[in-house]
Amino acid sequence: MHTPEEVEPLSPVSGTDFPGRTSPLKPEIPDGGLKAWSTVAGSWFMMFATFGYLNSFGVYQDFYTREFLSHNQPSKIAWIGSLQLAMPFALGLVSGKLFDLGHFRVLVIAGSVIFSFSLFMLSLVKQQEYYQVFLSQGVGMGIGLGLTFVPSLSILVMHFERRRALASGLALSGSSIGAVIFPIMLNHLIPKLGFAQAVRATAWVVVGCLVAANGLMQNNPAVYNLRAQAPPLDVLSFLTDVPYMIGVFGVLVSLFGCYFPVFYLQLYAVQHGVGQSIAFYSLAILNAASAFGRIGGNFLADRFGPWNLQPPCGLLTGAMIWAVLGVHTKSTLIAVSILYGLFSGAGLSLSVAGYAALARSPRESGARTGLALAIGSFGCLGSAPIQGALLTNRFNWIRPTAFSGIIVCCGGIIFLVTRMLLARQRGTQKV
Repeated sequence: MHTPEEVEPLSPVSGTDFPGRTSPLKPEIPDGGLKAWSTVAGSWFMMFATFGYLNSFGVYQDFYTREFLSHNQPSKIAWIGSLQLAMPFALGLVSGKLFDLGHFRVLVIAGSVIFSFSLFMLSLVKQQEYYQVFLSQGVGMGIGLGLTFVPSLSILVMHFERRRALASGLALSGSSIGAVIFPIMLNHLIPKLGFAQAVRATAWVVVGCLVAANGLMQNNPAVYNLRAQAPPLDVLSFLTDVPYMIGVFGVLVSLFGCYFPVFYLQLYAVQHGVGQSIAFYSLAILNAASAFGRIGGNFLADRFGPWNLQPPCGLLTGAMIWAVLGVHTKSTLIAVSILYGLFSGAGLSLSVAGYAALARSPRESGARTGLALAIGSFGCLGSAPIQGALLTNRFNWIRPTAFSGIIVCCGGIIFLVTRMLLARQRGTQKV
């Protein structure tokens, strides 16, 4: 547990400010400068290459369902993407703890190597060999993501304080841009070059970005050196932090439904005759919009507080999932893709900033974010298979859409409860 001599009172916005007093544990956080912004750039490349590739799984889901793994049920195929999506969250507790112990560089290098190797292995799998795809794309790439995701975002805490949410939003926008580029590449290259060559082409792009990311990201020794002086983190104390735990429950609930369009929108559009050319661009449009949501949401979070914005973003994301049922033309597909991308993109980046804001010191940011994402990983793991089982081979779209829309709206309501408790606890409406 922290004592009053170790930790300053919580800031109403960031929860990690240490104003006005010299303390042996007061970190030197520059809140800008060449090293800080190069770290943002490195984190952007990391998100582009890893989480951006993950958010392109809708292309694989469509291709696997209709051709490459067509002997398997949609729900079984969805386990590949859901495991890949769950791993960065499930391993967040481990990677967050190792990050807090000072092992940032080992984590991002190891994760980058595993992710790249697994992607090249994916290019060697055989058609209809489900287990090969599952091991390379689900397990291997998922582990690589799990080792890099939390450290690549938590390192920003070492460089930013006042503009921390904006820095996180800029970094997370890399995943949105990656999820624009990779679906376009895959949709164009698979018909022309075949599956193996198309995957290898994207793998070389990933390798280049990961090399750049590892070269640009730097830790802040002034903060890291304090870890040797500081007492061990009391992770169990997080479990008695009521607003934090309710917020964690909110992200668990939300993740059961919020990625439904990422996995299934392209397949839905193709099946409803919207036009294969525009359907192939639906994920790119969705993820381009999410880049604006992530930057804009976190820019506003620095001004109004992340927990004031999280509840409306959750509710609007749920509403846009319901709106998928209204997609029957090119214009409706584009509109739903843009609006869903804006609100869901803002929601994801706000959740990362929000859990960091609940930390009582910068030392806790990695562990708190990692614990929240680890619990939320169960939602990621179960979401796509449940949606696929509800969809069935007869493609009954109302059932998975209704399930996903309702559960994401419930998550938004839970975030609202978190926001109200925080406002009462801190005595301010800016939370």
